[in-house]
Amino acid sequence: MFEKLRIKEHMEVTSFEGQHLGTVDDVEDDRIKLTRTDSEDNMHHYMPLESVDRIDDNRVYLKKDATIPAGLAS
Repeated sequence: MFEKLRIKEHMEVTSFEGQHLGTVDDVEDDRIKLTRTDSEDNMHHYMPLESVDRIDDNRVYLKKDATIPAGLAS
């Protein structure tokens, strides 16, 4: 298990395969808040921390079976 304190603003959020999904804006409770600029609808989207597989360098990798919120650029 990772430490949520390691997730920082401006980190890249990627799919399990490394495809860019968004950028961390903040961590609120047990969710990662993504920046609006990476979304197709210019709104904040949230990923539950339980969707995180690992943190490597400046990237947050999601689990293979993580559900991606609608509206995220792909």
